[in-house]
Amino acid sequence: MRVTKSLCPECRKVIKAEIFEDSEGKIRIRKTCDIHGVFEDIYWSDAELYKKFEKYWYDGGGISEPNTPLNGNCPYNCGICKDHKTTTILANIDVTNRCNQRCPICFANAASAGYVYEPTIEQIKDMLIGLRNQKPVPCPAVQFAGGEPTVRENIVEIVQAASDIGFPHIQIATNGIKLAKSVELCKKLRGAGLKTVYLQFDGVTEKPYIIARGHNALPLKLKAIENCRAAGLASIALVPTVVKGVNDDQLGDIIRFAAKNNDVVKGINFQPVSFAGRIDKTERERMRITIPDVLHLVEEQTGGEIAASDFYPVPFIIPISHFVTSEKNEPYAEFSVHPHCGAGTYIYIENGKMIPITRFIDVEGLLEFVNELAVGIERKKYIKSFEKLAAIGKLIKGISRFVDPDLAPSQVNVRKLFIDVLKDGTNEATKEFHRNTLFLGIMHFQDMYNIDLERIQRCGIHYATPDGRIIPFCTYNTLHREEVERKFAQPLKDQ
Repeated sequence: MRVTKSLCPECRKVIKAEIFEDSEGKIRIRKTCDIHGVFEDIYWSDAELYKKFEKYWYDGGGISEPNTPLNGNCPYNCGICKDHKTTTILANIDVTNRCNQRCPICFANAASAGYVYEPTIEQIKDMLIGLRNQKPVPCPAVQFAGGEPTVRENIVEIVQAASDIGFPHIQIATNGIKLAKSVELCKKLRGAGLKTVYLQFDGVTEKPYIIARGHNALPLKLKAIENCRAAGLASIALVPTVVKGVNDDQLGDIIRFAAKNNDVVKGINFQPVSFAGRIDKTERERMRITIPDVLHLVEEQTGGEIAASDFYPVPFIIPISHFVTSEKNEPYAEFSVHPHCGAGTYIYIENGKMIPITRFIDVEGLLEFVNELAVGIERKKYIKSFEKLAAIGKLIKGISRFVDPDLAPSQVNVRKLFIDVLKDGTNEATKEFHRNTLFLGIMHFQDMYNIDLERIQRCGIHYATPDGRIIPFCTYNTLHREEVERKFAQPLKDQ
């Protein structure tokens, strides 16, 4: 079906890999190392969904001023180079490798290195400035991660720095322990400019926490949500690490929990487990779960209220980027990630019922229509201001045929809201859209067994490092994390 490049899980050498459909309708990846032999794993568990998503493959232009030369040493010279196809959509900055948990499952292997990696506030500011100076599109969003970022005493100062430097969106990836213990910390973070709490949340019973976190962390999660609500932090994303046999039976319950708490819980980002960092890799075959597995389980566990067919790959929304770029005459972030990296949909909640946006909007037809309007603007740049007005007029007139008002939720004017999003881009209309919906996303990060370098070249989630590099998420956590942390680490005895 497709030939790509991958890595040997043993010696980490770049080797050829074949991605193919097997006799059971699953997509597999097979690779052979001259020294260590053949490795095979599930890539996607549903070939039909794989083909549906592949239709939306789109290569972007990447960063116009990459800071690493192209020398044929991908992925070891990540930095980022001109072969990379996607700008930084979300930047991670690890502010510490310390953690107040010792999770049996941890892709960062936090709190186990024997040294402390903790960039100074000056180094963090330099990284933030570098991200905002990216061209053609400044990085729009930063996430402070770790380790556990809230163990840093100056985390509020760090968030404030990102706000002062001009990041439109700032979030923290956290286990919630510190937030559960202090509503005052929640208030201070909100005051400093924190927009979203990216909260580790593995289920609605104690079982998955005992296995994945080593203790029953559910009461702390619930208290963290309560404190965020009290502090006015009204954008929480629940982040379940999905592991077969651990919490894959709770996906529907997690969605229902989010729907009941939609005043503050604005999204869920399911993350199928990656066999990187601290996890028992001998259990890979038993614990492996892929994006299609999650989609089908969501459909099954919601009784069809949310179906696998309601989800689309990340680059599906690229026509919106094209339209906003053309209409505003300035670059806008293109979500040109690999189509098999992730999926998402939006749902409205009305009278306890969950209504996916795809049930009342012909999303495929609408996005095709939006792209045609964007192309029209670009073709007539010499009369751009006129064409922009004409395109907006066509949008207002034409959008109705893609919306079924009889099936749409009654609490919102979907037609007007969508028009406002396209006209205003990332401004208030987009915030209003998210206030009225619950986002359901899935992102499957790679490990040494299923890594595909074509996915790496299209990654939009990057790590910034103190030496000025920008490294794609999956290569950072499989290849570069230890090297970066050791380079800037301090011995434990100095702390």
